[in-house]
Amino acid sequence: MIIAGEVSGDIYGAGLVLAMKRLSPDIGFFGLGGPEMERVGVRIMYQLSAMAVVGMTEVMPRIRYILQALRQFRMMLAGSPPDLLILIDYPGFNLSLAKKAHALGIPVLYYVPPQVWAWWKRRVRKIAKRVDGVAVILPFEKEFYRKLGLTVEYVGHPLLDLPLPKRGKAEIRERLGISCERGPILGLLPGSRTEEVVRHMPVMIDAAEIISHYYPRLYCVLPLASTVREGVVKPYLRDAKIDVAIERSDTKELLKIADLALIASGTATLEAAIMETPMVIAYKVSTLSYVLARFLAKVSHIGLVNLVAGKPIVPELIQHKATALCLAEEALAILKNDGLREDMKKGLRSVKEKLGQGGASKKVAYIAWEMMGL
Repeated sequence: MIIAGEVSGDIYGAGLVLAMKRLSPDIGFFGLGGPEMERVGVRIMYQLSAMAVVGMTEVMPRIRYILQALRQFRMMLAGSPPDLLILIDYPGFNLSLAKKAHALGIPVLYYVPPQVWAWWKRRVRKIAKRVDGVAVILPFEKEFYRKLGLTVEYVGHPLLDLPLPKRGKAEIRERLGISCERGPILGLLPGSRTEEVVRHMPVMIDAAEIISHYYPRLYCVLPLASTVREGVVKPYLRDAKIDVAIERSDTKELLKIADLALIASGTATLEAAIMETPMVIAYKVSTLSYVLARFLAKVSHIGLVNLVAGKPIVPELIQHKATALCLAEEALAILKNDGLREDMKKGLRSVKEKLGQGGASKKVAYIAWEMMGL
C-alpha cells in the first residue's frame, strides 16, 4: 500500500513504484495518489485531487471525504494486509494509518517524512512508535531522525531523478509562441492546491501588472498543477492587463526560460533552484492557520530553498507581507540588478548541490525490499 496525498508525493511515489517494479515486475501497488502513480500501475482507491489541502482550518470542508478514505484504508490494512505500507508526506492522514499498520504488525516505511523539526514536535514520538524505517530527502534531516532511534537513510532529493528539459531556451520559446521581442518572462506558480491558487493568484497577477509598468513587454507563464482545474485560474486572468499563458507542460521547461518566478512556498521552489531560476517566495493561509503556525513554527524560514541553504538566499513574503506591491518591489529589485540576480543563482546552485546526486527512487526501492525481507 502506498499513500501520497499531494502532487509532489504523487510524482515521488511514481518514481519509487517504477524503481521497485524494476526489481520485481510482479509486485502490485494500491492506495492514494494521482495521475502519475496511476500511470505507472498503482490501483488508485482515492484521488489526491480531493484530498490535498493546506492549513489547519482549510481542511474542514473536506474532512468527511478524508475520514471516509482513512476508514477505508484502515479496513484494507486489516482485511488484505500488504507486505509493506509506504507513506509519503501527508502526516495527519499517514500517521493515523501508521498506527493501524503497526498494531497489525505490517512494516511501515516513511518516504519524505513530515517536517516535525519545523512544526509538530509531539509528532516525533508518534513517528518513533509507529514507523519502522525512514527515508529522508533533505540533508539535515538524517541526524534529527537518527536521534529518535529510527532506522533512517538520507537518499537525496527525488526531484533530481526527473529529467531536465532537453529543449534549449529558444526552442521552448518558439514552442510556446513567445517572440524574441517579448520579455522579461515571469513565471507564476501559485501552488498545487485549489486553496493556494485562490489565495495567491490575485496577488501574483496584481504584482505582475505593477512589474509590467516598468517592463511593458512582460510575458507571464503559469504552469498549472494536475490537481488544479483551468476554471479555477481563468477568472483571475479575465480582466488582467498582462499576457498570461496557462501551460500544462513540464514546469522545469517554463522555469528554464523564466527570468524570475513568483512562487508559493513548497516543492516548486526546489524545482526553481534546480533550474537556477531567481524567485520570490510568497505564502498566505487563513488568519487562524497563520496564528497557529506562528505559535508552532520552530524555524526562521519557511521556503525549502532557504532551509536547505541554511540562510536567506531568496526573499520570503508571508501572510500580510505577501502583497502585490511587496512582491513587485522584490521582483523588480532582482530584475534590475544583474549582480543581485547572479548572486542568487550562485546560491541556488549550492542548494542544488546539497540535494544530492540523484538516485533517490532506486535507493528507497532497495530499502523497501529489505523491509519486506526480499
